[in-house]
Amino acid sequence: MQIPLAYGRTGLTISLPDAAKVTVLQPKHVDGLPDDTQAIRDAVRHPIASAPLSELVAATATVGLVFSDITRPTPNHRLLPAIRAELAHLPDAQIVLFNATGTHRANTDAELRGMLGDELVDRYRIVQNDPHDRDAHALIGTTTSGNDIWIDRAFLHCTSKILTGFIEPHFFAGFSGGGKAIMPGMALLETVQRNHNAANMDSPRARWGITWGNPVWEEVREAARMANPTFLVNVTLNRDKQITRVFAGEMDAAHAAGCAFVQKSAMVAVDAPFDIVIVTNSGYPLDLNLYQSVKGMSAAAQIVRDGGSIILAAECWDGIPEQSPYGRLLKEATDNPSLLATIRTPGFHYPEMWQAQIQALVGEKAEVYVYSHHLSDTQIRNALLTPCGPSIDATVARLCAKYGPEATIGVLPEGPQTVPYLVQ
Repeated sequence: MQIPLAYGRTGLTISLPDAAKVTVLQPKHVDGLPDDTQAIRDAVRHPIASAPLSELVAATATVGLVFSDITRPTPNHRLLPAIRAELAHLPDAQIVLFNATGTHRANTDAELRGMLGDELVDRYRIVQNDPHDRDAHALIGTTTSGNDIWIDRAFLHCTSKILTGFIEPHFFAGFSGGGKAIMPGMALLETVQRNHNAANMDSPRARWGITWGNPVWEEVREAARMANPTFLVNVTLNRDKQITRVFAGEMDAAHAAGCAFVQKSAMVAVDAPFDIVIVTNSGYPLDLNLYQSVKGMSAAAQIVRDGGSIILAAECWDGIPEQSPYGRLLKEATDNPSLLATIRTPGFHYPEMWQAQIQALVGEKAEVYVYSHHLSDTQIRNALLTPCGPSIDATVARLCAKYGPEATIGVLPEGPQTVPYLVQ
């Protein structure tokens, strides 16, 4: 049985035994829109629970237009020009593009040009969120749970704030998109760390597809509203990264509509857990490093049995990154239990600890194998994971021998674009 996997830019095909009990899990396919530029234009002119964008933004306004960074497949080069066309009554000097890097590194000039196109990069001022620069952020309030919300000052100074992004199920925030463009997108590291704390990550509600009652998502929403967003434009994508729908308007209403659409198409019910789950991180650009690929591990963990095995196929051209806080946390830990004990220590705060925590929780449930052309066996072991060996096919054969002839295999070829869940 030949199964193509989303892996890097080119993909990867695996061969599984024909006699194996294999279930391939994929989202319902939704065709790309025939004219996505027109769809964006229609959505912002006929928005959800809002006046049209052009009517909301005065000719004297200063506009902050937020876009996703290189770790997201958001079609910024399609979204931003279409939105700009609706703001024809404003000169370029009154529009600033904000790169919502959150806690990630700044994007290079080449990356920005690849994401936005040369014209936008050359034409507009671009501000990239620096989560480490307190002076570049301002305190705008305190959430119900006591988190001080610090957001980029330049963004806050804009009189009209337009958020963009794409919606997919998210492993601890429920869904991406919406207010995440502001927090963590434009937030100070300390604000993000308090939101992504160990108690929130341990919450049974901080999971795929859950918004209300999810402590992470609810605080993200509360923080974003403090910044007074003017308008939201979110899209959904299919496996070919084509725009399938556009949701524009008032932040909460437009995001809720997008989440409802994604939930119907991306979430797949499973009757029983599998012995082995093969998963990707949805290919380029989502599988750029191991940090991002924890999402794929988390999706697989939803349907692997306790004591089972997960095989992650992720290109990781950007490495772990090994010198990132996440990479250092993994390298300094001896095993998953000690890593979790460190993270759960009262008062412990460390950048990217949430990603390490979720990986450790997955590792407590199942052994995780990693197949990557850009990570060495030593790097994988230092990250508390198991090298896959020469091929996924060979690893599957060994695991089938271990679990016996009745071993069951689940395959998520599009990674967390498909979110499986066990039927209760």
